[in-house]
Amino acid sequence: MSTSVYVIGAGGQAKVVIRALLESNCSVAGVFDDQIDLQKTSILGVPVIGLIDDIQQQPAYPVIVGIGDNRTRQAIVQRLDVEWATVIHPSAVVDPTVKLGVGSVVMAGAVIQVDTFIHDHVIVNTAASVDHDCVIGNFSHVAPGAHLAGECRIGDGVLIGVGAAVIPQIEIGEWTVVGAGAAVVNNVPSDQVVAGVPARQMMKYHESDG
Repeated sequence: MSTSVYVIGAGGQAKVVIRALLESNCSVAGVFDDQIDLQKTSILGVPVIGLIDDIQQQPAYPVIVGIGDNRTRQAIVQRLDVEWATVIHPSAVVDPTVKLGVGSVVMAGAVIQVDTFIHDHVIVNTAASVDHDCVIGNFSHVAPGAHLAGECRIGDGVLIGVGAAVIPQIEIGEWTVVGAGAAVVNNVPSDQVVAGVPARQMMKYHESDG
C-alpha cells in the first residue's frame, strides 16, 4: 500500500481508521467530508481539505472510507472512481490464507482465521473475530466485540452489532441488521432486523429506514 492515503469521513470511525493508518507507518494526506462546518478543521492533526467529490481533483493517492454506516459507505464508493486502500491495524491477527477485498478495514485486536474471504469495503471492527472458512459480503460491518464462528456466510451490507455472536455454519442474508448482544443460532433472511438471545426477527428492514 502507498505510504500516503486519503480518508473519507471526519467522525469517530474515521478517527479509528486514521489511527490504524498511522500505526501502520502510513501518512494520511488529507480528510474529505461533505459537512460544510468541518471544512478547514482537523482530525487527529490531519486537515479536512475538501468535500468528498473534491478528492478526484487532488493528487492521486489510495482512498479509504472511514464511515461505519454500510449504506453510506456503499453510496460513496459507487460515486467515486479512485484507487481503494485496504487497512489492517498492526495489532490485528489476519491469517495468511485470508482474502481481504479492497477498501476493507481490520481494526485493532481483531482476529480473522484461516481460509476466510472478506469482500470489498468491509469493516472488521475493534476486537471482533471471524473464524475459519467464513465469507463476508461487500459493505458489511462486524462491529466491535462481535464474533462469527466457522463457516458462516454473511451477505452484502450486513451489520453484526456490538458484542453479537453467530454460531457455526449460519447464513445471514444481505442488508440484515443483527442487534447488539444478539446470539444468532438460526439462518436469517435478507432485509431483517433481529435481536435477542436467541436472535428473533424484530422487523423487516427497508432501504428507506437506513
